[in-house]
Amino acid sequence: MSKVTKEMALDYHRDTKPGKIEIVPTKPYSSQNDLALAYSPGVAYPCLEIEQQPQDAYEYTNKGNLVAVISNGTAVLGLGDIGALAGKPVMEGKALLFKIFAGIDCFDIEVDEKDPDKFIEIVKAISPTFGGINLEDIKAPECFEIERRLKEECTIPVMHDDQHGTAIISAAGLINALEIQGKKIGDVKLVVNGAGAAAVSCTRLYIALGVKPENVVMCDSKGVINDKRTNLNPQKREFATSRDINTLAEAMVGADVFLGLSVKDVVTPEMLKSMAPKPIVFALANPDPEIAYDAAMASRDDLIFATGRSDYPNQINNVLGFPYIFRGALDSGATAINEPMKLAAVHAIAALAKEPVPSVVNAAYNMTKLSFGRDYILPKPLDPRLLTTVAPAVARGAMESGVARRPITDWDAYKQKLRQIMGSDNKMMRRFVEQAKSNPKRVVFGEANTDNTLRAAVSARSLGICIPILLGNEEMIEKRAARLGLDISGIEIVNLRHDREADRRNRFATKLADKRQRSGLTFREALEKMFDRNYFGMMMVEDGEADAFIAGTYSGSDAAAQIAKEVVGIRPSYKHFATMHIMNTKRGTYFLADTMINQSNDEETLLDVARLARNSVEYFAHDPVMAMVSYSNFGSSKEPECVTVHNVVDKMHRLYPDLPIDGEMQVHYALNRDSRDAAFPFSRLNGKDVNTLIFPNLSAANTAYRMMLEMGLGDAIGPIQMGLNKPIHFIGVDSPVRDIINLTTIAVLDAAVLENIESCSGTLCDK
Repeated sequence: MSKVTKEMALDYHRDTKPGKIEIVPTKPYSSQNDLALAYSPGVAYPCLEIEQQPQDAYEYTNKGNLVAVISNGTAVLGLGDIGALAGKPVMEGKALLFKIFAGIDCFDIEVDEKDPDKFIEIVKAISPTFGGINLEDIKAPECFEIERRLKEECTIPVMHDDQHGTAIISAAGLINALEIQGKKIGDVKLVVNGAGAAAVSCTRLYIALGVKPENVVMCDSKGVINDKRTNLNPQKREFATSRDINTLAEAMVGADVFLGLSVKDVVTPEMLKSMAPKPIVFALANPDPEIAYDAAMASRDDLIFATGRSDYPNQINNVLGFPYIFRGALDSGATAINEPMKLAAVHAIAALAKEPVPSVVNAAYNMTKLSFGRDYILPKPLDPRLLTTVAPAVARGAMESGVARRPITDWDAYKQKLRQIMGSDNKMMRRFVEQAKSNPKRVVFGEANTDNTLRAAVSARSLGICIPILLGNEEMIEKRAARLGLDISGIEIVNLRHDREADRRNRFATKLADKRQRSGLTFREALEKMFDRNYFGMMMVEDGEADAFIAGTYSGSDAAAQIAKEVVGIRPSYKHFATMHIMNTKRGTYFLADTMINQSNDEETLLDVARLARNSVEYFAHDPVMAMVSYSNFGSSKEPECVTVHNVVDKMHRLYPDLPIDGEMQVHYALNRDSRDAAFPFSRLNGKDVNTLIFPNLSAANTAYRMMLEMGLGDAIGPIQMGLNKPIHFIGVDSPVRDIINLTTIAVLDAAVLENIESCSGTLCDK
């Protein structure tokens, strides 16, 4: 991650539109009739309905998807009491996180009032607007009383995230850390350093999970909170110990768990060495932990260590919790966020860390293979499964504890709704961009002499997605950049026709001739090919001088695809490669294949396309539910194309007995679950919503995704290459800059996976 400077941060917040959030209409508004329905006179009807039945507000307004982030600015993000207005950028940021992680609309509200009674009165008065309230950055001890009273006096969920967010995430980490260390929660001795809102809430939740109160020692800036001290506030008095100890160092002797929510550098290596065998240390001071990571890990080799930082393993990050907790609370119509709901979130987050990690998440964090253990006790913040795991658990907790006013009855439909949230508004692409930025790769752009490709390469560098390498004539590229107003300083330009590239051309030609000598390719012919930018660029990837190649195509991809097969080759378990488009629509995310490579599909080709699509959908952290489409249904036509699709379905059934895939079927039945289930109840897709469409030929697939784009039915990511040994991707040179950047992002993720995941034979595993 690039270093954040003051100038970068200020530019980010002021550019285009000041701030980070805006309001977008959700209903038509183009005609006078639309406006009459939206306001006067039509708006009177839902008003009267709500007057008679207040719960109808959830049906006719945005209340059920609207949360307020409310603060008085008295304890802002380590900045302290900077005031309500100065804290607004933080509250806007929290609103942004609600939207991008859980699809929740959010207003930030800064209340210029420090008196707890007046603050409570103000918040309570505006609470009818919202489906939930997230209290933020309110100092202790006032925050305890503010939250307690608002929970009692409001009929919607209220949560102070600074207290409960850290408690929930760290508790999930504690459960898993104890399992790894082989300790029982009822036996451990806990030391807490810090006595503010988060520390108190964490300790209470740990006790609810089974930590014995008599095994807890809490410290503040004056040392151990014990019963010899006077003038303790009620929260500190709750945790006062009768043990005859006074200092943090004394408390640490023999402790099993340390929780730090205080300041940096208050813990020494000697303190860690004095702890019990196999200790657990959560050093969560922000931005620097109570003891530096390197010092802690050097102190002993049986330690599990966590911080609040993203640059070390085991980050305890509130974003793992609050978006999904409020999502589950809103969707179940909960009147509160109570202890059972918090515990449900704890156990759901803890359980997810034990599940196999999708390749795309491994790639995002530049890991070989993330798996449950000392350095992975919690899911990563960019794991897309959090939404579909935590929100349902919280909703169930609300229902089981009796606070759900709108209980969920169809859990499959609910999870489908959550999957739609994951894909809508291009959230998936934003997540991919963040993942690529965490591990940028060297990407060669084959058509750098075209406007859009050059713009995309420069933008990708600016975003931190990749390290671009431009193929082409340097003088022409520099002139083009000047005309377009682009800064290409520092970007490598490779003129493959230049004399200084002779050695590289010879080396590449030798390698290609050696590889293809049994296919009739001579060195002289290979050398001639090295003057072609596609051959040269792909050989840069094959030779390890670059990580990925973006091939620009003009009227088609046949020539570039053939070169890719010659240079990098197709993965051993396949005879064909293909491409897929991801379509983000309001109905959810759909995967379409093959959209660019194979024109006419025989059974062998179509089978490879289906197998590749299955693997790729899983790679993007989705469970594939696949329909193989045609103009007939389950053998109703004996035309050759229909028979081909029918036979491939049979083969897929034998290869993957548990995979939800069926066909052949018309698109209507693929996308309309009710119609399909009624007409074909025997289908493997019964009761399921399809997310992957395999088309019988290139014409059908290409037409489908382009029609969706032109009609504004979704945003596309692709074409994403599936099946080559190296990250070689193809895109039309006239494609929009945004599409080229998106494909570059996917290429970077592919390169990260290639770097991290190899099979025993040394070739890339199935994605």
